[in-house]
Amino acid sequence: MARKGKDLKGREKAAIFLIALGPELAAQVYKNLDDSMIEMLTIEIASIRRVEPELKTEVLKEAQEILMAREYISQGGVEYARALLEEALGPDRAQEVLRRVTASLQVRPFDFVRHSDPQQLLGFIQGEHPQVIALILSYLEPEQAAQVLSGLSPSVQAEVARRIAKMDRIAPDVLREVERVLERKLSTVAGQDFTLAGGVDSIVEIINRVDRGTEKNIMEGLEERDPELAEEIKKRLFVFEDILSLDDRSLQRALREVDMKDLALALKGASEELRQKFFKNMSHRAAEMLREDMEYMGPVRVRDVEEAQQKVVNVVRALEEAGEIIISRGGEEELIV
Repeated sequence: MARKGKDLKGREKAAIFLIALGPELAAQVYKNLDDSMIEMLTIEIASIRRVEPELKTEVLKEAQEILMAREYISQGGVEYARALLEEALGPDRAQEVLRRVTASLQVRPFDFVRHSDPQQLLGFIQGEHPQVIALILSYLEPEQAAQVLSGLSPSVQAEVARRIAKMDRIAPDVLREVERVLERKLSTVAGQDFTLAGGVDSIVEIINRVDRGTEKNIMEGLEERDPELAEEIKKRLFVFEDILSLDDRSLQRALREVDMKDLALALKGASEELRQKFFKNMSHRAAEMLREDMEYMGPVRVRDVEEAQQKVVNVVRALEEAGEIIISRGGEEELIV
């Protein structure tokens, strides 16, 4: 009895698809796969002796439908894709294809919002409760969320930032209700009991992209309301590897305040590029002494290296807060020196 496409596993369909493409196109696909995936598909292809024409056609048709759904989603979101797919494939088949694609793409809620202009979105949500604003911003791209956060009133900025950082898991029915109220467009989260949203990492990415005035206002507000959270965010806003973005003058200023023992330990876990950044901003003698200290230090614990790196970062952050150096940020205007 001939096998049907629905009876095949994903890797079997992928193997048949590659066979149908032919060796030249299949080789191009292989270039974009990791070694484990290539190994799995190669074994699968090697095990296939013959593909019935009907099965090949079925697999190619399914691949076309999935690619079409992905394209529609990227153009206008899930609801836009649903409308076009229903017209092309019928409601049942469209729903099946969308379910598979949204699960694989992990399409997040508020998809329709991410296609909005930040200024329009600001006017759309600025009258909402801070928790609702936090929920929406946590699903946006950091650049878009940063622009919206910067446009909120000072009294709301820190509260929204705090709520994003404190957010953990949101039940799908809550998400759908908020979406229904704000806009009659739903982005379903297929097959998940809960959806991750927000968190400290999320708000750090956003704050890293806002202007300094907004950042200062947020951090001052957080220090009053939640000092522990403020300290955790502050530690993540500028990490040791970010020193690569410092201009030479700022780094030289920071080096005057850094303990060389801490620096030697910190550089043990640094990239060669970052090490060279430090060495070129020191005198030849100081750089040689630092290299010797690192060499004689021998093996060190990762925890000790991270603590030393944080000490160096604290020096940089303190100098920035004092206005003595500038930490360049993405999205800000260029500096004139």
